[in-house]
Amino acid sequence: MPRQVDYEARRRQIAEAVCTLIARSGMDAVSLRDVAAEANVSMGAVQRCFRTKEDMLLFALEHITEHVTERANARIAAADMPQAASTLLSHTLTELALLGEESETQAHAWLAFVAHAPASEKLAAVLHETYAKLHELLVWLIRYGQDTREVPSHLDPEREAHTLLAVADGLTVHVIAGHHSPTTALAVLHRHLDQLLEPAPDASS
Repeated sequence: MPRQVDYEARRRQIAEAVCTLIARSGMDAVSLRDVAAEANVSMGAVQRCFRTKEDMLLFALEHITEHVTERANARIAAADMPQAASTLLSHTLTELALLGEESETQAHAWLAFVAHAPASEKLAAVLHETYAKLHELLVWLIRYGQDTREVPSHLDPEREAHTLLAVADGLTVHVIAGHHSPTTALAVLHRHLDQLLEPAPDASS
C-alpha cells in the first residue's frame, strides 16, 4: 500500500524550507524548484500542498507567527504557580523580538516578509492581523501587571503595548543589521521594561 503522507506536516516542512531559503538568499531565491530541493521533496509534492507561490509564502508567514505566539503562550502557561508580570513580559518580548538562537532564521524571514508586504495585499493583511494579536497579548500582560501592582496603574495598557511591540520589532531589525548582538538587544529590552515597571514618583514627597 502507498505510504500515507501527513499533509499538514508536509506543509510545515515546506514552510521551514521557505524560511531557510529566504534567510539564506532573500525572497527572490524562493522558487518552487529550490523549495522542493531544500525540503527534500518533489516539486509535485510542493504543488499538491500549495496552488501558487503566493499561497506558499502566506503559509510560511503564518507558520512563523504561529511559532512565535505558541512559544510566547507556552512561557505563560508553563509555570506551576503564578509568575511575576515582569518575568512574563520579559519572556514574551524576547520571543516576539526573535532574539533566541533558534529564532535567527525566522527573524531574517520575518523582515523579508515585512519588506515585501507593500507589494502584496495578502501578506500585508496577515502581518496586520499578527501585530493586532501580539498587541492584544501585551495589553493583557500589562493589565495583569497592574493587577499585581508591578506596573503603575496610571499607565495606559494600550499605549504601552504599542510601544513595547515597536521596541521588540526594532530590536529584531537592529540584530539582523548587526547594530546589536542578541545579548545587547536583550539588555536594551530589559532596560525598557525596568522603566515601565518603575513606580510613579510620589507627588507628596
